[in-house]
Order: sequence, then structure tokens, then C-alpha cells
Amino acid sequence: MPSRPPLCARCLRASHLPFQTRTYASLQAITPAPSPSRTSTSIPPISRYPPTQPPSHRPPEFRKSQLHRQYTSLLRSSPLLLLFQHNNLRATEWMALRRELAISLRKADALDPAAAPLAPGTKIQIVQSSLLAAALRVVEHWHPETQPQAQKIHASDPATHSSAQLSNMSANVADPALHHALSRAAYDASRRQRLAHALTPLLAGPLAILSFPAVSPAHLSAALSILAPQAPGFPAPTRRANPGYYDLAVQGAVQKLMLLGARAEGRVLDGEGARWVGGMEGGLEGMRGRLVAMLQGVGMGVTGVLEGVGRGLYVTVEGRRGMLEEEAKGEREGA
Repeated sequence: MPSRPPLCARCLRASHLPFQTRTYASLQAITPAPSPSRTSTSIPPISRYPPTQPPSHRPPEFRKSQLHRQYTSLLRSSPLLLLFQHNNLRATEWMALRRELAISLRKADALDPAAAPLAPGTKIQIVQSSLLAAALRVVEHWHPETQPQAQKIHASDPATHSSAQLSNMSANVADPALHHALSRAAYDASRRQRLAHALTPLLAGPLAILSFPAVSPAHLSAALSILAPQAPGFPAPTRRANPGYYDLAVQGAVQKLMLLGARAEGRVLDGEGARWVGGMEGGLEGMRGRLVAMLQGVGMGVTGVLEGVGRGLYVTVEGRRGMLEEEAKGEREGA
């Protein structure tokens, strides 16, 4: 076998260098030509932010910002809210209380099988009073439906490269087209309205909220009989009907809860007002029936008054005409 010829010193040094460190002056960067598809189609518009996370005045990565969004959504989507003060309830007491509340609400659902069940959407949760007050100011004084909509670039505008219309082209935090609860416009609207709300005196201390997906006096009555029983209108369930309600954990939780007020369809009610809504006989249908009967009574009264006025005017005119006819007849006989 022939022996390998010896290498020179320069070749030995080049063979030991890494491949990445080798430089060749003869090589030049060559830019590839664009593909035919890129020359025949336009560049699509670029979204400046994801649609689920628009620019926010408050940093969205903070827990306070997410709680603010959650409370704002809760206030807007729940037509009926009950506000409670809780005093150091333990986790086992909360679990037992939620269990008995769910049982009572399912019984209220069973009273009207044709209606949509409200028990799955009724929740009780602990809230932070300061964040709830800020969210309440946004809900009361910030109405995004009245604000200007985002202006989309027209397809024939030379500023765009495509006919696709996107509403998230601007990443400016102060853009007035941003309508979410953490936007700059919502913050400015709530900051200008620093006046005390009717619920402001109650938003202090440890708070819990019971939210209903719809206004139902039957479900409100069932919830009050568990969370804030009061005889004779809202008595607690008997031991024979619901023995689990008399567990020590449930009784300890009920004693630590106090009903402060309610918010129904945007109106603030105290504890007695909440019980008045829950005590409506027949629920909303009964209330509508009483309202229709009252309006019919008012209409009949107005009709009777108008008919009486017209009847009296007719009698007066006829009497005067009779008097004039008698006077004219007497004058003819005297002549």
C-alpha cells in the first residue's frame, strides 16, 4: 500500500481550523429572485395585536386587571346580584354552603320544567371591594355602543396592499376605537365620574356576590331561604325536608353571612327590597298579570271619566236647547 504524501505546514494549519471560521474571499452573497407567486399577489395587511388581547390602559398581565375585566363582565351579564358580607368563612363552610344552595336552586328549577334552568348559571363568589367599585363605575358611565367604531381601510385605498379589512391595525393605547373595559376611553369616562354610587357605601370590607343569569323571584326566594333565612317570608328548610342544611359547616357559614343589598336590572335595592322581589307571588308572570290588571283599571277609569264629561255636556246642551225652544214658543203665542 503506497504511503500518503506529507502535507505542508500551511495545509496542516488549515485542516485543523473549524469549518465555520474558514473565509473565502471569492464567495459572494447571492440574493435569490422572488417567486412568481410573490410578484403576482399583494402583501396581506399585518395585525398589530391579537384580537383577544387589544392594547390596554391597565397592564393586562396583572391579576388586578383580569379581575377588573371579570367584574365588569359579571355586572353587565347578570341582571340580578345579591351582595353579602362574609366574616372569615372557611373553605369547608363555603363548600357546604354552595352544596345546599345548588340543591335549593335545582328544586326551584323543577317547579317550572318548561323554563330554562338557572341553577347552573347561579354562582356565589368572593370579590375585592375596591376593584368591584372601579368596575361598577365603568359599567355605569361607559357605554361602548355609543362610541365611534373603528375605521377600516377601504380596499381601494393606496395605503393598503390587500382588500382584507382588519380592525386591529393600530396598536395605540389611546385609540378611541378601543371599546373594552381596560381601554383608555373607559378609564377616562370612569375617572370623570367620581361621584358616589348608590352601592358605594356597601363596597367595603369582605364581600361576596351571588349572581343570577335572569331575574326570577322563585330562585331568589330559594337562595334567600338558604343564605339569609327570615320567617315568615323566607323560612329555612325544615330538618326533615333537608337534613344537610343543619350540618355544622352550613350553620356556621349562614351565621357569618349578612345580606347587604341587591342590584336588579340596574336598580339598587336594600335587603328589604331584595326580599320584596323574592316574595312576588307567581313570579314575573304574576307581576305582569297584576300590572296588566292595574293598567286596565286605569284605562277603564279614564274611559268612565271621559264618558261622564261627554254625557254631562250633552245633557247641558239639550237642556239649554229646550229652554230656548220654550222661550221662542212663548214669544210666538204672545204675538
